Amino acid sequence: MKFKTAAAVAALALLAACGLAACGDDSATTTSASPSPEGPRRIVSLSPTATEMLFAISAGKRVVAADSNSNFPADAPKTALSAYQPNAEAVAKYEPDLVVISDDTKGFKAQLEKLKIPVLVAPAAKTIDDTYAQINDFGAKTGHKAEAQRVVASMRKNIDTLVKDLPQRDAPLTYFHELDNTLYTVTSKTFIGQVYALAGLKNVADPADAAGGGYPQLSAEYLLRTDPDLVFLADTKCCAQTAATYAKRPGFNRLQAVREGHVVPLDDDVASRWGPRIVDLLKKIIAAVKAA
Repeated sequence: MKFKTAAAVAALALLAACGLAACGDDSATTTSASPSPEGPRRIVSLSPTATEMLFAISAGKRVVAADSNSNFPADAPKTALSAYQPNAEAVAKYEPDLVVISDDTKGFKAQLEKLKIPVLVAPAAKTIDDTYAQINDFGAKTGHKAEAQRVVASMRKNIDTLVKDLPQRDAPLTYFHELDNTLYTVTSKTFIGQVYALAGLKNVADPADAAGGGYPQLSAEYLLRTDPDLVFLADTKCCAQTAATYAKRPGFNRLQAVREGHVVPLDDDVASRWGPRIVDLLKKIIAAVKAA
């Protein structure tokens, strides 16, 4: 996907990359109806993060279909099903006994319930603890409780290890996280902002978020003025951005991050989901902090 306009980036925040932000009032996982007592056997996942979680806890064999953006792991049963333009009849063809969604887009939950299909709403996490809770909930609902607990324990241990290994500094480094090449970004109040905070970083975008929505659009002048120590590009897939393309933007060769080689490309998917791979994201961020 390419996010070229304000409307498109708003869609990112509300539908896709709400993945690393708070895009609902309730981060708890809810189920509209209960599958069979032994747990669901035919799951349709319309959430890339849910797909990653289910496979991480060894429940992947229960997933008979996943949405068009569920590209990880490689053996996930990716289909043409859309989470943004959901079609109840198309989902019903897979004869699911559970459908997982992250947002109730266009009243989709009610449509499935009319077809007597149980629905589990697993919204975007607001905190890392929400992520742990969601993984454990998937484990309990699929008969993989022990596996889920192991995944959470491993995540906690790896995050603690990464954070303890941070270099000590007199003042925190500053950063800019790019959602697209029109300079939409995130603030510290979002999920992704909290991940950066674990790495001891300060977000240059926070003062620019007058509306408090967590996704301000900055100007080139603002970036040049705040001159972040580190720049992270979460638009390498959607917008084909690299350290080289970033440096070629007018005036950006003056940025400290460009001059010192601290423009860091990220995997868009890893940087927009709240599942087990947040450990990989934090590892990449901390590696950049150590190199700065």
